Amino acid sequence: MARHRSQPRIYVALDAAEEGRVRELLSTLDPSLCGIKIGKEAFTAHGPRAVEWARQCGFPVFLDLKFHDIPNTVAQACRAAADLDVALVNVHASGGRRMLEAARDAIGGTGDAPALIAVTVLTSMEDSDLAEVGVTDGAEAQVGRLARLAADVGLDGVVCSAREAASMRALFPGETGLVVTPGVRPAGSARDDQRRVVTPADALANGATSLVIGRPITAAADPGRALEAIVAEL
Repeated sequence: MARHRSQPRIYVALDAAEEGRVRELLSTLDPSLCGIKIGKEAFTAHGPRAVEWARQCGFPVFLDLKFHDIPNTVAQACRAAADLDVALVNVHASGGRRMLEAARDAIGGTGDAPALIAVTVLTSMEDSDLAEVGVTDGAEAQVGRLARLAADVGLDGVVCSAREAASMRALFPGETGLVVTPGVRPAGSARDDQRRVVTPADALANGATSLVIGRPITAAADPGRALEAIVAEL
């Protein structure tokens, strides 16, 4: 796809349903240091207003709804996301070629359009989890398979574990290639429900272009200072 708007190095995952908590977090974070990832919890509770609150505060927004449906439905959803003035949108690569092509065409290729990336394998999943749903050759093989499909279709990048970031950068090189990595935890942080995790510095060294960090920042006593500490570590 064509060059899209630039991406921050850190997206803070704003996974909260209470409006007061969402607004509080937005007020404590510095939009010059991060973007905001709005996922299913906040979007289900508040809809497009959650995006508007973040944009009004000056944050670039990653709308993390992982669209996965029939091609026409995903295309319409991507058009609606672009109308919200977000910087980044994602879809599930496992939706297949026709769905990915429909999403790509719906987003368009202008500099004002959001970048479009594909989810490969969720960072909460291990080889044993994939085996239960019929993927018997493990996470690494599945990530590679789906990432190659996304690259072939012409998407801007992928969401993947930072452990796979180096190989993903080979598929999505240069300034426009995006490798977005969740499951990032500063040294000493709890793993929570993530399994394939690395530190922020290691993630960037491995080839990640943007890091998604949630609870190490949002659950901290002072989220703003926690964000600043991670930026200093980088």
